[in-house]
Amino acid sequence: MLRRVQLDPAEVEFSAIRAQGAGGQNVNKVSNAVHLRFDVRASSLPDDVKERLLAQADQRISSEGIVVIKAQQHRSLEKNRAEALQRLDQMVQAAAHVPRARRATKPTFASKQRRLQGKTQRGQIKAGRAKPDGE
Repeated sequence: MLRRVQLDPAEVEFSAIRAQGAGGQNVNKVSNAVHLRFDVRASSLPDDVKERLLAQADQRISSEGIVVIKAQQHRSLEKNRAEALQRLDQMVQAAAHVPRARRATKPTFASKQRRLQGKTQRGQIKAGRAKPDGE
């Protein structure tokens, strides 16, 4: 089931930090990287979406339920802010997707016969590798 969940921009907190890596003097002077912080438990997201979001095995989600995303790809603060917000939105939309329930099925009779026939053939091949009895 596909459901679009909207994020409230007031619940997202941004802080500008200095970027790492190459970039010359620009990296040393300008705080262009962005830390995005989003408290899942205190958000206005639906409860089922919160549960699935917190259940994800993602290192960006702390044990307190706070999502921290660092964006430093671009030289512009606004572009990094937009990228961080987009990544958060992708996480939330993935959690909003309700997985279909799996129904257990049984193998068909023909598939069982094919499996057993394959095992028999394989056993015959291996038996043919044995040394003959030397009498």
